[in-house]
Amino acid sequence: MEHLLLILEITALIGISAICSGLNVAFMAVEPATLRRKAKLGDKHARVVLPLRRHSHLTLSAILLTNVGAVSATSLVLEHHLYGLFAGILSTLLVVIFGEIVPQAIFSRKALAFVARFAPVLKTMIFITYPISKPLQLLLDKMFTKQRAPLQTRDELGIMIAEHTDAKDSELDDDEVEIIKGALLLSEKRVGSIMTPIEHVYWLTPDIIIDGEKIDEIKATGHSRIPIFNGAKTICFGILLVKQLVDIDFDEHPPRVDDLHLYPAQTVGSGTALDTMFRKFLSTHTQLIPIERDDKIVGVVTIEDLIEEIVGHEIEDETDGIRMLNSSGTSSSSVA
Repeated sequence: MEHLLLILEITALIGISAICSGLNVAFMAVEPATLRRKAKLGDKHARVVLPLRRHSHLTLSAILLTNVGAVSATSLVLEHHLYGLFAGILSTLLVVIFGEIVPQAIFSRKALAFVARFAPVLKTMIFITYPISKPLQLLLDKMFTKQRAPLQTRDELGIMIAEHTDAKDSELDDDEVEIIKGALLLSEKRVGSIMTPIEHVYWLTPDIIIDGEKIDEIKATGHSRIPIFNGAKTICFGILLVKQLVDIDFDEHPPRVDDLHLYPAQTVGSGTALDTMFRKFLSTHTQLIPIERDDKIVGVVTIEDLIEEIVGHEIEDETDGIRMLNSSGTSSSSVA
């Protein structure tokens, strides 16, 4: 009977130590920022644990005080019933293996779930140890002020997103992963790397006559927007929308390009970052922007080019096949 009682006492004390040890690792593994995000998304475990994590020093003090008490009690009980050296070795092995290593290995696998499950136990520990844990919390709060949660760098975010590729439990499919990765790289890429060089751009000068022959040429390009430059390609007069030409009588009164309404276009430098270009497209309400280098227009970029860079795939419209057949050195980039 005495041996059975000893086994029960040791089992209970080691069990308390194991719970405290596992909770210690799991509790500190749960980041407050992660808890706040999960709580906003309705995670019930996060909502339970967040109040405890807000007062981390109080909860941590309660866990460690309870753990030390259980370990000390284990040593005292064993020493009372067994020889001193043997009691010390046995208590050390029991505490290290079953009170530290095993529970920490188990609790660390699903930290948030275990902390939420044992939240009532944590509150009980805090209540029992409050006369000691509360002063410790006040001291620790004063010594160690709260720090802002560290933000991930762009490269770290890219790696985190890439981990969702081929992950069976991921909510993101491969296309979403590619789009997010492409968006993260926008600020590191320059518009000069995605523009259509000027030698492959179909453009007109203001003095060009829009007659039937020129209309056929414009139709063959398959574009809906045509930039208007001067001969030296140093000035952009604007963008001609092909749909404006529908109601014009080209046989009787063929107009010059500068007689037509041109929509304004702002040139940007070839070293402009792609995220800046995205904002540029939004602010200028245009879908085609000329690119300049050393005060000379060297190409054009469209909103379609930018979207293709984000999604990582080329977007082909109905006219791309015709455009390729008709290209002869003056073909342009795809224009929406």
